[in-house]
Amino acid sequence: MKKTIYYLLAIVLLLQISTSAQRIKDIAYLSGSEVEQVIGYGLVVGLAGTGDSHRSAFTVQSVTSMLKRFGITVPQSQLKTKNVAAVMVTATLNSFLKSGSKFDVNVSSLGDSKSLAGGTLLMTPLSGMSGDVYGLAQGPMSVGGYDVQTSSGGRVGKNHTSAGRIPRGGVLKRDINPLVDYSSGLSVFLKNPDLSTASNMSNAINSAFGPNTAKANDASEIVVTVPADKQENVVAFLAELESLEVSIDYIAKVVLNERTGTVVAGAHVKIMPVSITHGNLNIDVKSMPIISQPGAFARTGRTVFFNNLVPEVTEDTSKTVAINGASNVQEVAAALNSLNVSPQDIISIFQALKESGALVAELVII
Repeated sequence: MKKTIYYLLAIVLLLQISTSAQRIKDIAYLSGSEVEQVIGYGLVVGLAGTGDSHRSAFTVQSVTSMLKRFGITVPQSQLKTKNVAAVMVTATLNSFLKSGSKFDVNVSSLGDSKSLAGGTLLMTPLSGMSGDVYGLAQGPMSVGGYDVQTSSGGRVGKNHTSAGRIPRGGVLKRDINPLVDYSSGLSVFLKNPDLSTASNMSNAINSAFGPNTAKANDASEIVVTVPADKQENVVAFLAELESLEVSIDYIAKVVLNERTGTVVAGAHVKIMPVSITHGNLNIDVKSMPIISQPGAFARTGRTVFFNNLVPEVTEDTSKTVAINGASNVQEVAAALNSLNVSPQDIISIFQALKESGALVAELVII
């Protein structure tokens, strides 16, 4: 029973991703709705002695520069920064955000701080690749864990406390992109380019708004012309466009994770007729000690201990399974699970199937 439970727990996870209809807003994005990644350097204060040490020279310099702005001059040699930590602040901004909008920011320790729990981020400018400042970030941090250390070396912790978030801690100060004019037309870009999905999306748009409304240029871009009767309310047209459901397609692919022993296979994965044999050979060396001693009335001789090592070979019964053209993932999983093999063995079997040409799918190892 325990062995059966072990195999049930060790069976590889095989997921079937079936083709289904999804909304356009879930699989694509509109032209003009790009994102902007911003970054900034700041200070987190109010830490309980878990900030940067004196070895983080940039933290001391930053505190000195900040105090000078407030008219306070303190020699760097007299500064103790155990309650302060230098951090990098990052965020991803949507181009539709307007000035005054709030957004979440991520804060990560830059020095040798032990924990950012309980800290407050001071006002930090956030700039893009061009150097333009788009917004500011400030506020108390949410770490979601703890890290407590004692002077004797004891430590107890939970999660990662050298990074955290400030929900709605960023404020946008300037628009990322000017207002996009969709009246003359727009493009819809697939997040995962695919020719079949692009064709299906073009057909779905034409069926809903009339012929020649959409045209697929390639595997990722679908050009859409706003119909004449929708010109007065383009936003309503875009909302209706995003709500259309499109049949999506997937490439036949099998993903193997050797670290965790996980196998994820798509719905189109097929295996040609093939025979799989699995067996193990176990060699055990057993110790059989022997004690040799002289007779009861013998005047000569002595007791001798001899450790006799006896090799023993056991071979598990090999199992052979024939797969006569499996048409879906369930049949493949049932055939492999009947071998009662470990996840690592199933990964090896998939690799061998690919090499033999029996696996009709792309094999990805991560």
